[in-house]
Amino acid sequence: MQRPTRAPIWSGMYSRSSEPVQFSRDCAAVLVPQGELVTLPAGSYGYITQALGGSYTVFVEGNLFRIAGKDGDAIGKEPTEPLSLPENASDDEVEALVWNQLRTCFDPEIPFNIVDLGLVYEANLSTREDGQRGVEVKMTLTAPGCGMGEILVDDVRDKLEMIPTISEADVELVFDPPWNRTMMSEAARLETGMFCFRASRA
Repeated sequence: MQRPTRAPIWSGMYSRSSEPVQFSRDCAAVLVPQGELVTLPAGSYGYITQALGGSYTVFVEGNLFRIAGKDGDAIGKEPTEPLSLPENASDDEVEALVWNQLRTCFDPEIPFNIVDLGLVYEANLSTREDGQRGVEVKMTLTAPGCGMGEILVDDVRDKLEMIPTISEADVELVFDPPWNRTMMSEAARLETGMFCFRASRA
């Protein structure tokens, strides 16, 4: 594997308490924050810095990588359980599951889901003639030039299309209005402030 260029590491992500792992096989990964697709070879050693929403952020040789949940076996993790819905589930039940799934999508560098970060502007459910459903999502990024944008979009699409009866998820990146901190949930703003305070005192 060609070693990727060293990426800046968000302060506080890696610590000696992070879980050590060794890759049991070659594993597809995404370099954070550039969004470059790479392969981590079998035998690589690293540390899990974040395990949220069914995916993993792993620190390997000075870089952060995002490992999809479906590849969790490469670092000794169980695959995500399939989703289920009651038979003849209502639109309200499906919509609730849509928002639950959106809350399993995380920025790989910070421990907040995209809903609490205020990145999801709309999520609209529709029912088709064949009884299947579609969902249209409009979301944004904390910064327009973020290299992880398409990776996050793919993650949202994949998570939503795991929902029974949803045959297609259309996810669009928009930047009007631009994101700002006031769009975060109160809990996320409080927790972010607490984290920044602790990091500044470290």
